[in-house]
Amino acid sequence: MRAIQVTRHGGPEVLSYGTVDDPIPAPGEVLVRVAAVGVNFVDTYLRRGVYPSQPPYVPGTEGAGEVVAVGSEVTDLQPGTRVCWCDAPASYAELVAVPARRAVRIPDGVSDEVAGSSLLRGLTAHYLLDGNAHPAAGDAILLHAGAGGVGLILTQLAKRKGLRVITTVSTDQKEQLSAAAGADHVLRYGDDLVDRVRDLTDGEGVRLTYDGVGADTFDQSLAATGVRGTVVLFGAASGPVPPFDLQRLNVEGSLSVTRPTLGHFIADDAELAWRASEYLGALADGVDVRIGQRYRLADAQQAQANLEGRATTGTSVLIPG
Repeated sequence: MRAIQVTRHGGPEVLSYGTVDDPIPAPGEVLVRVAAVGVNFVDTYLRRGVYPSQPPYVPGTEGAGEVVAVGSEVTDLQPGTRVCWCDAPASYAELVAVPARRAVRIPDGVSDEVAGSSLLRGLTAHYLLDGNAHPAAGDAILLHAGAGGVGLILTQLAKRKGLRVITTVSTDQKEQLSAAAGADHVLRYGDDLVDRVRDLTDGEGVRLTYDGVGADTFDQSLAATGVRGTVVLFGAASGPVPPFDLQRLNVEGSLSVTRPTLGHFIADDAELAWRASEYLGALADGVDVRIGQRYRLADAQQAQANLEGRATTGTSVLIPG
């Protein structure tokens, strides 16, 4: 089959398109012919060696497609079933072996491209609102990168919970996308960001700040969060946050900072099934996923370069073939 390989740690140029052996499903796995592959920041962290990885390897953890064969112990999935996943390795490929217990059925009305490029982001938005933190109706939240893949989904889910959503974006186009997703206020990054957030919250600051940008925004995230509030640092698009003195949390208002990761909120199969059911159900009920970029699988270098350059909106999808 054709696939992408990471040949060594480094920039997007280390991604190589070629032919590798077809995977053989283990007894508890299903073999899926891939229709869509999600492109995520975790792929770039592994490629650069920020997270541990051992090249050469086929990258990617997220996708969707049709089951074409099942392992000997699989009884609840059959060839022809459409499934998606967010934690099966070697997903930048035409065929992927997916553990059956981690494969999620795609409901009618949800496309392979939407499911395959948004499950990881949708589950992330879900646990950020119901798992890592628990904002209540009426709470004001600040969400950086409001026009990104997680940002657009999280905004819609947050509005369904009755939250007041303030987002940050960098361009006119992204402002329009964030507003269309339901954000109450869309702000631009800048030195006066904290003052603007404070003005919108009668000087109090927000109850929660969701920061997937990292180094460039973290100081402002702390300053914009109100007394006894929480900063949820769930990514590092601009680079990791440097070490800092915890005494700052006292000075800023008895703040809390947490650094969660999706894997700990879907490690249990039942929890994965619950969160996936809620997210895919929300898609069927009108939550919109914007696929901002489509690429051929062979163009994975460009897809990751655009993601790292913060030149994307919504989700990015690779199409095999």
